Amino acid sequence: MPDNVDDSTVVINGETLGNTQYMAYVIQETVSTDIFRIEPETPYPTDHDELVDLASEEQSDNARPAIKDTIENFDTYENIFVGYPNWWGDMPMILYPFFDEYDFSGKTIIPFNTHGGSGFSGTISTIKELEPNAEVLDGKSISRNDI
Repeated sequence: MPDNVDDSTVVINGETLGNTQYMAYVIQETVSTDIFRIEPETPYPTDHDELVDLASEEQSDNARPAIKDTIENFDTYENIFVGYPNWWGDMPMILYPFFDEYDFSGKTIIPFNTHGGSGFSGTISTIKELEPNAEVLDGKSISRNDI
């Protein structure tokens, strides 16, 4: 059960996880797959209010944060789950350079997101535009109230 739905975290067995992170772990456990965390070189703040303000600022600036790490052997993956929170009706801006840096041609993208009431907004269409040579499934949108 979520400890504090306002900060988009869930406490599982005493460990505090972000809602999207938790869902990624559930998927990883269910389909026995690798996991890659898309993190910026400059870490996002852990304080929810600061994070929300930064997300809004990044959108206003059309920011493209640098990604901290790279996926080893990306070409070997056929089906890729891409998870993200809905920030201000969009994907976090770090996903834009993620889709730019990797060639998803011929791959299947299975989006999932977490949200506070906005669902996917228009993000599925955005992913389809960014990756026209990939198959983008409808995916699953999960309310933070249902995590």
